[in-house]
Amino acid sequence: MNPATARSIKLLALDVDGVLTDGRITYGNDGEELKSFNIKDGLGIKLLQGAGVEVAIITGRQSHIVDRRARELGIETIIQGREDKLSALKELSEARRLKLSECAYMGDDLPDLGAVRAAGLGLTVADASDALLKAADWQSKQPGGHGAVREACETLLSARGQLHAAEAAFE
Repeated sequence: MNPATARSIKLLALDVDGVLTDGRITYGNDGEELKSFNIKDGLGIKLLQGAGVEVAIITGRQSHIVDRRARELGIETIIQGREDKLSALKELSEARRLKLSECAYMGDDLPDLGAVRAAGLGLTVADASDALLKAADWQSKQPGGHGAVREACETLLSARGQLHAAEAAFE
């Protein structure tokens, strides 16, 4: 990851299924939908926000669970039900008056491909589709839902020279 590019990032947009979760969807007998989120990813998001980087969610599915998790993490921008992630990222960057080069996007599969390619920093998870692995500027060592977002957040913080300060707050 180019440190100069990482320092210019003002917004990290995340896909949900396959990035913040392991991509599995579980349905209960009463029709409820269940997803599991990794607590380490949540702390990484909080650390990145504390360093002044906005975090947003762009997902193709619609889920109350995503709204709840985003609220818990202080993520204010949640774009759900959008299959065209590139258009959503462009709209978000325009609304924030940011260039796409100031945005990072993390996805895992083909619906994320355009956004990963267009973002100033395209990120993906270790178990992403081959097309995403080839297109991304950076990939995690961890699979989606297992700390990949935390790894991305720490990598961004490190490249910005802010990781030590973020960690020192816990000493």
